[in-house]
Amino acid sequence: MGLPVFDTLVFLFYMLGIIGFGISFYFKKRGSTEYITGGGRLPTWALGMSIFATYVSSISFLALPGSAYQSNWNGFVFSLSIPLAAWIAVTFFVPLYRKIQSPSAYAYLENRFGLWARVYASVCYLLTQLARMGAIMYLLALPMHALFGWSIPSIIIFTGLAVTLYAVMGGIEAVVWTDAVQGLLLIVGAVGCLLWIVSQMPQGVGQLIEIGKAEQKFSLGSMGLDFGNNTFWVILIYGFFINLQNFGVDQSYIQRYLGATTDREAKKSTWLGSILYVPVSMLFFMIGTALYGYFKVYDNLLSEELLLIENADQVFPFFIVNSLPSGITGLMIAAIFAAGMSTMSTSINSSATVILEDHVKKYFKLNIDEKASMRVLYLSSISVGLVSILVALAFNGVSSALEAWWALASIFSGGILGLFLLGVMTQVQSKIAPIAGVVVGLALIGWISLDGLILFLPTLGLHKNLAIVLGTMAIFILGFSIGLLSKKPLDSQETYQ
Repeated sequence: MGLPVFDTLVFLFYMLGIIGFGISFYFKKRGSTEYITGGGRLPTWALGMSIFATYVSSISFLALPGSAYQSNWNGFVFSLSIPLAAWIAVTFFVPLYRKIQSPSAYAYLENRFGLWARVYASVCYLLTQLARMGAIMYLLALPMHALFGWSIPSIIIFTGLAVTLYAVMGGIEAVVWTDAVQGLLLIVGAVGCLLWIVSQMPQGVGQLIEIGKAEQKFSLGSMGLDFGNNTFWVILIYGFFINLQNFGVDQSYIQRYLGATTDREAKKSTWLGSILYVPVSMLFFMIGTALYGYFKVYDNLLSEELLLIENADQVFPFFIVNSLPSGITGLMIAAIFAAGMSTMSTSINSSATVILEDHVKKYFKLNIDEKASMRVLYLSSISVGLVSILVALAFNGVSSALEAWWALASIFSGGILGLFLLGVMTQVQSKIAPIAGVVVGLALIGWISLDGLILFLPTLGLHKNLAIVLGTMAIFILGFSIGLLSKKPLDSQETYQ
């Protein structure tokens, strides 16, 4: 089936508007610093909305309602860990990066542990972002293909080129301001959907709550100490480490800290973006539970097409297309694309920054001029955008793209947080300590992530989400322990602490 003409026009109007808005920043006079950080003049609310919009990828937009529809609110526990992770970030990491004033988050690691640490962390970051963008585009294409018959490769290529265009031309300002617009659209659209579902229920919101309680849809998961399944504690601990990694060591967030006018404003934007995600994620889970109640009451709407949809992530898009009024449907389809586009544009800009600051300037020219820097940023952004499209196309046919992304994310990014914590929270100055910690930490992450697939290793039986938790702890504890035993200092004793 295709999208009705009016909804198609609404969708196209939004897409052309957001792309044009992003491109408009190309005509502002600016150098590489403005391209990367906005010159430290970006308003707090826009930075906060950008952090929020980066969090809400199309994975969240589709997977959270789908998870609540299929099971319960166990996934919401992830959001409950955000305030603590954000507090640690604004207390320790935001002042640190504002003090360093380096466009790259990984310059700190070079100062603490040597060039290898900076190269290692920056390469891991680039690999993680490419995998993330590929997964987002592919998971975005799946429901659109199922509902409208649009070609999966066509959706991936269209989305990838559209985001790359304005991210390349507009820099961080285009990313932040388009994120702010898209974030507002996400919230308004989600609230509108929930209100529409409630309005269609014969007995209102009370009926939805009754059905949810009867089916245990509001459960946060088992409170037992079982670390092999999605219990409350496994998701809470995993969420804390992932969120701390996002706020503490992710280049995408660090550039926003530097884009604020003062330290105080940087902290406020971090609180805004992080805390806003908690009620909005609750909203998405409520939509999933409401959809379960809606289709329970209107079981005649469960057409053969819906019954053939095996992935619960496609329930929300199906409802948008078949139950919402004309025009609103087009706007909600745009919101789904907005969720993916906001995350992708951030990854493109931050990856280009890492390529310039951590690789081109380190390997080739330490003091390249502004013209050359801008050329590198443009070419890097284009390259990252195009490669991410290829990665998304490579996901086509994978049995579970989401599980593949989780495994890749743990392997690619699991060691960076432990290395940063070792640098920030200890006085370790041994060369061998961080290297040994990273080697053992990555081995443990790989073992847990590929548990059962490596024949010569015993099965651990741990949930794969614990890979980043245990890997980070291994790097920190082993690095700290070896550092205490070693008296050999680094070549450079100066640190940013």
